[in-house]
Formats: sequence, C-alpha cells, structure tokens
Amino acid sequence: MVAIGTWIWLASDLMFFAALFAAYFNLRSITNAAAAQAGTESMWQWGVAHFNMPFAVTNTLILILSSVTCQMGVWKAERGQVGRTGSLLQVGQWGLREWYILTFIMGAIFVGGQATEYATLASEGFTLSTNAYTSAFFLATGFHGLHVTGGLIAFLFMLGRTYMTRTFTHEQAVHAVVTSYYWHFVDAVWIILFSVIYILR
Repeated sequence: MVAIGTWIWLASDLMFFAALFAAYFNLRSITNAAAAQAGTESMWQWGVAHFNMPFAVTNTLILILSSVTCQMGVWKAERGQVGRTGSLLQVGQWGLREWYILTFIMGAIFVGGQATEYATLASEGFTLSTNAYTSAFFLATGFHGLHVTGGLIAFLFMLGRTYMTRTFTHEQAVHAVVTSYYWHFVDAVWIILFSVIYILR
C-alpha cells in the first residue's frame, strides 16, 4: 500500500511539473516571436547566455550517478544486507547504508551546486524578478531543488531507522525501495528539465 500510495503521489506531482514545462514553452515561444518581430534579442536568448554549461553538466551527472548508487542500495535491501560485510574500501561488500549514504552525499553536492549556480547568476543580474524568463527558470529549478532536498530528508529517516533497530525488517526494506522510487523520479524529472532549459535550442 505504501508503494502504491507513493506512485499515486508521484503521478500527481508529475502533473505539476508538466504545467511548469507548458508555461516555460509558452513563455519562450511568445518572447522569441516578439523579439523576432522587433529584431531584438529575446529574454530566452539573453538568459541561456548566462549558463555555465560545463558546471551544469557536471552537477547533472552527479545527480544521475546518485540514481545508480541508490539502486545499488535497493538491491542490497532486497537481499537483506543492511551494512557492509568487509572493509569500507571493499565496495562490493557494501550494504544498504553505505550505498544510501553515498547517494545522500551526491544529492547534497547537487543541491550545493545548484545554490552556487544561483549565486553566480544573481551576481550577473539574473534574478527571480529580472524578467518573466528568469522567474520561470527559478520556479522550475527551485521547485525541483525542493524535491531533491525532500529526498535527502527521506534518506536520513531511512538510514536512521536502520540504526535504531537491531534487525533489518521487511518493512524497512519496503521503506528503502519506496524511497528509491522518489529519488529516481526526481532524477528523471531533472534530466527532462535540464534538457529543456539548458540544451534545447
């Protein structure tokens, strides 16, 4: 029931992101058409010129790879292996905790990278209130950043439960799997968001 409830919630959340995408494409279409008619640079063209693509790509790769480490943790949870069975350097012997801690760290790095990007953009006059394009950018990426932060909190709760109990139960395994659903969803949404905002021309 927890898994089904999570899927229903994620589906409703997807509708909100779909609305953000629709608003973004509509705004870009209007500003591009108006700029072409006036023979000037559109807000969208002005905005994308501020992006640091190498930094954004690196930050995105970190988030994508965190989905891989998360799935590794899920496979360990399904086998009932909560902790490592060997040295910390023996990655093959890691359990759910080690993989989820690594996923948490990578997710935190992504959020930190996004905050750094926001600070850089703000120093260049690219702020929430600059124009309609910047408002759409910060609304879409900021809402996603809140979801990533929510995922990090979910990882903390999941890891906390494994340390508070002596045995790894089926309920905890389900909790770990459901947490991975959410994390994979957040990653998939970012791939689409990144492609639309940073790459699509």
